[in-house]
Amino acid sequence: MANPKIDLKNLKAGGFIKERGKDLFTVRLRVPGGRLSVDRLAKIAQVAQKYGKGYVHLSVRQSIELINIHFADFDTVVAELGEEQQKVASCGARVRVPTACGGCEYNPNGLVDTQKAALEVDAKLFGTATGHHKFKVCFAGCPFDCPKSAINDVGFQGAIWPKLDAGACIGCGLCAKSCTEGALAMGEDGNPVFTGENCIYCGDCVKVCPTSAWEVEKRGYSVRIGGKWGRRPLVGTLYATFLPEEKAVDFIAAVLAWYQEKAEGAGRVRLGDIIMREGTASLLERLRQDFAEYLLEETIPPQVIDTQLPLRAQEEKTCKR
Repeated sequence: MANPKIDLKNLKAGGFIKERGKDLFTVRLRVPGGRLSVDRLAKIAQVAQKYGKGYVHLSVRQSIELINIHFADFDTVVAELGEEQQKVASCGARVRVPTACGGCEYNPNGLVDTQKAALEVDAKLFGTATGHHKFKVCFAGCPFDCPKSAINDVGFQGAIWPKLDAGACIGCGLCAKSCTEGALAMGEDGNPVFTGENCIYCGDCVKVCPTSAWEVEKRGYSVRIGGKWGRRPLVGTLYATFLPEEKAVDFIAAVLAWYQEKAEGAGRVRLGDIIMREGTASLLERLRQDFAEYLLEETIPPQVIDTQLPLRAQEEKTCKR
């Protein structure tokens, strides 16, 4: 009996990625938000030792990859991992596993619950076929932006807008000292002066205030859209501010629907490239239907990073000689 043909495209879409070795695959595991229990981690190590190379790879998007898995062992590997506890991730033209920092649970800089958001997006949107290309989402808890929101198709960054209760302020100046962005300074009357256009929504003034005179007026996500890395990187740009945490899934779904519609017939193309072709106004108009109060009036297209610029400049100089 002939060996069955292996559909590499379908396998990759299911998280089984062909390696160089004959009949060997990398199995990418689904780890939304980059968090695993210690027991689950121990089980993964056991399976990797038994069926793989004896080590795992931690991907740049917080997944764990089992290396050198023979295709004949796929069913056994999945069964021993425990399908209900440990899903296999997806590749290809689908919504990928969302990444996230630790958020506000234990990180003193965290402003929002990024882990909760990542799990919700994973449960409701993971694996959704885009019809065109991969679709990556991340959640950063604060403006330090460790997950790098601007190089995801849709990137969320925790944000706070502060408000001063002047009656509770004692003029200690701690808020001004903590503000590294020039948004706060002490006035001649000994009270803090807030310059909103310099604020990056970090909430440091709220955290440091000893009398709680600085309060949270708005909390949510700044949202950047259109980023990607790879051969032709793009930096995503700001579309929304203080989007409520509970609206993140619906916001992603709306962006995804616009992308699927506008990229029809365009083949293998990322969201950022479609935005550059269609213009930012088109996407803003679609998002304004449901998220008008959080959207910017206008924004700029994704910004191109030409990683070959020095080489190309040298080529142009050579051609002119």
